Amino acid sequence: MTEFRVGHGYDVHRLVAGRKLILGGQEIPFELGLLGHSDADVLAHAVMDALLGAAGLGDIGRHFPDTDPAYAGADSIRLLEHVTALLKEGGWQVGNVDATVLAQRPKLAPYIPDMGRCLASAMGVEAERVNVKATTEEKLGFTGSGEGMAAHAVALIFR
Repeated sequence: MTEFRVGHGYDVHRLVAGRKLILGGQEIPFELGLLGHSDADVLAHAVMDALLGAAGLGDIGRHFPDTDPAYAGADSIRLLEHVTALLKEGGWQVGNVDATVLAQRPKLAPYIPDMGRCLASAMGVEAERVNVKATTEEKLGFTGSGEGMAAHAVALIFR
């Protein structure tokens, strides 16, 4: 009998000058970037937390602590590949991922297909299994005011 599990991931980072904006492994042209120990890719981080949560493997802070200099400036897509390998070691496969980026600006629609393909490639699944969306928060809260960005992800895994 096939076993299914669902996990949810959430991440948030502050926008600052002097950093590249990386979302879903894609560099997005923008005057601000996300502050973090790694490349601060909120989308990839939310996806990793969803996968790890579904498999009962904790969260990205446990696997890639921000106190470890080895992860300073880390490429989050490489970290996602590592998370996928951890799942495979436990016999798990990615069923699908659905994720939403919360950002007032820049407009992300032109970059969403590439984000989905990049995430899917890192997880070793077809692009059709990864759905990425973006929304504003109508200028409400820290994302709406442009102070930061957040992302939610839900993942289904099976074995």
